[in-house]
Amino acid sequence: MRISFFVTCIADNVLTNVGIKSVELLEKLGCTIDFNPRQTCCGQPLVNAGYQGKAKKSMRVLIDALLEDACEYVVAPSGSCVLQVKEFPRFFKGDSLWEPKAKLLAGKTWEITDFIVNVLKITDTGAELHGRAAYHPSCHMSRLLGVREPPLQLLGNIKGLELAPFKGQDKCCGFGGAFSVEMPDLSGAMVAEKVRNIADAGVDYLIGADGACLMNIEGRIRREGLNIQVLHIVEALMKA
Repeated sequence: MRISFFVTCIADNVLTNVGIKSVELLEKLGCTIDFNPRQTCCGQPLVNAGYQGKAKKSMRVLIDALLEDACEYVVAPSGSCVLQVKEFPRFFKGDSLWEPKAKLLAGKTWEITDFIVNVLKITDTGAELHGRAAYHPSCHMSRLLGVREPPLQLLGNIKGLELAPFKGQDKCCGFGGAFSVEMPDLSGAMVAEKVRNIADAGVDYLIGADGACLMNIEGRIRREGLNIQVLHIVEALMKA
């Protein structure tokens, strides 16, 4: 199966191993990867800050780049960015050129765990990772995109890994993009509570599927001096 890989800004610029492991995982599962280097930001930061007009310039570039290779599917390692792409049609509503393109892209774009489970029909990647892990269901991915079960199915089949529930698991980590900048005290309190609850669960790993949330949580874990390793889910699914 041939797919176009949407790397996202976080994976491209900060969490580079997430992009690498995503491609390796998809190839391991039988996919052929196309990567268009013209792709850019989905525009989410600008949209969240209220600059929708400026964001649409970035959206147009991304739409053309991801549609250029005419792959059946577009896959990204971020529920947050996939959600943004899914919302492209409403930004171009009534535009005879860009609304059809936006709808086409939105219809073929998948978050990576959702793609693996519901398109490839795979729930076991053959991974092995020993220890206890907490899974953080990021807000955009679980609440708005509606991807809840696929990551849990995949993690549940990792040999040697025990998934541990924790208090406040479904609560926001406090990142929220611009929210963490505009309301740092509240954001800091939210992530501190999240990390306390994770630590109380006695886990070795904190696993999630959105890089920005993981960076926020890991920052607090490090400041607290806790011995908890933070992994993006693709990193966990590639452990052997």
